[in-house]
Amino acid sequence: MIDKLKKFILDKNYRFRVMAHLGMCKYLSDEAYLKKMFEARQGYPLSLEAPQTFNEKLQWLKLHDRKPIYTNYVDKYEAKKIVANKIGEKYIIPTIAVWNTVDEIDFDRLPNRFVLKCTHDSSGVIICKDKSTLDIEKAKVILSKCMKRNYYWQGREWPYRDVVPRIIAEEYMEDIETRELRDYKVYVFNGQAKFMMLNSSRGVDTRADYFDREGNWLDFIWGYSHAEMRPILPKNFKKMLSFSEILAKDLLHLRVDFYEVNGELYFGELTFYDGSGFDKIEPISWDMKFGEWLTLPNLREMKEHR
Repeated sequence: MIDKLKKFILDKNYRFRVMAHLGMCKYLSDEAYLKKMFEARQGYPLSLEAPQTFNEKLQWLKLHDRKPIYTNYVDKYEAKKIVANKIGEKYIIPTIAVWNTVDEIDFDRLPNRFVLKCTHDSSGVIICKDKSTLDIEKAKVILSKCMKRNYYWQGREWPYRDVVPRIIAEEYMEDIETRELRDYKVYVFNGQAKFMMLNSSRGVDTRADYFDREGNWLDFIWGYSHAEMRPILPKNFKKMLSFSEILAKDLLHLRVDFYEVNGELYFGELTFYDGSGFDKIEPISWDMKFGEWLTLPNLREMKEHR
């Protein structure tokens, strides 16, 4: 505790991160907040006038690329409708129910295995593999806490500001071969899917491996270590790339998440700002490379077309 107190006093970046986590920085404008948080997390000043790295450009997009439809893209319930309309209902994980409050959840009517998610953030997830062992009261506490949080304030990700907090129940999914639900994230830059992240051992000892669109493994670290044994590409790899480009059409950048369950492809979620643009990509040369892939429009032209 004493060491943390010393660090809080002496380290301005650490102090800002703590204060932001406690919700004490809401008075700052989006631009001022992002500049402070970016330097606190990345270790170098944020350039919004001439952004070069991918993470810098994500901050630029937060401030300048603001279309009302983006709110539906990040809403975990509404996004399903958008994706079903573009690539088909068969790729959507079935929704069991949707509620506006925690008290509305009828656990007796839920199946033995299910997943509960908050529609407006990334942490309100309850995975139930056996309802007889589920601590319902604990689940309610977790969900209640998430329902009170506006995810926008954490990274000033504008699309989340107006998402209506809800809870959805989905069918529980698990791949028979891997005994887990691996997460496949495809990154689309100016309409082209450039690479995919493969998450394994999620929630236990999460690992991340990266592959370009030709299936070549990419050697960089972005928040998680690589798997001890290099994972194989999913059966639906090419389809993931194709669908991602369909979903990201006319967008500057989008991350599209998928699951592959027993050979079948399912949509996960849509994300505009991976790690809120605060997670380091190492070595930084890869951050620069991704930044080169993302061409930003002229700001004046964007304002004229709004």
